[in-house]
Amino acid sequence: MPLTFDDLLERAASLARPGRRVLLGVTGSPGAGKTTLAERLTRALNGDGEPWVAHVPMDGFHLADVELVRLGRRHRKGAPDTFDAVGYAALLERLRRDVDDLVYAPGFERTLEQPIAGSIPVPPAARLVVTEGNYLLLEHGDWTRVRSRLDEVWFCDLDETERVRRLVARHEEFGKGHDEAVAWVLGTDQRNADLVAATRHHADLVVPAAAMPGGEH
Repeated sequence: MPLTFDDLLERAASLARPGRRVLLGVTGSPGAGKTTLAERLTRALNGDGEPWVAHVPMDGFHLADVELVRLGRRHRKGAPDTFDAVGYAALLERLRRDVDDLVYAPGFERTLEQPIAGSIPVPPAARLVVTEGNYLLLEHGDWTRVRSRLDEVWFCDLDETERVRRLVARHEEFGKGHDEAVAWVLGTDQRNADLVAATRHHADLVVPAAAMPGGEH
């Protein structure tokens, strides 16, 4: 039978273990629906009770624009070396170990296109952390430290035409003109997408579009 969102909920819930915190990674190319899936999983699993699932995006580890300018990388923001991969891996390790402490994670403000420190609280009650980002399965550089911190990684598999359409619309929503958005998506974003697509076979589960929010495409 085709995989459904209810199947994903059941699988995510089954990862939880008494006495330890579990980390679930959600990856996929830019625009594939990672954030939407992670947010909906978190809301559905928490329901109306005490929150026991937290959502911690990788995007909080974007380098700030001022640092990207200093490094000469601002024109390809979103590439693997425009993130603090070591910092992200260190946070994942802390989330695994510091189960009795309140841990603060950085978020990302899309309107500003900047990381925001200490904006996501992960309380001791969080037994499952859903983290999402492009490079969870990348096998080079400092990103190799990430996979070992995650109990499972799911790959969002969206039709390329729809993925590109959504990504252009997102860039336009946050301030780019249409031509600029298309150029960015087909240039910088596509290079990153190709890198991510090559990691698909390392995922524990490939999530088809039909099982994701907005899965009618």
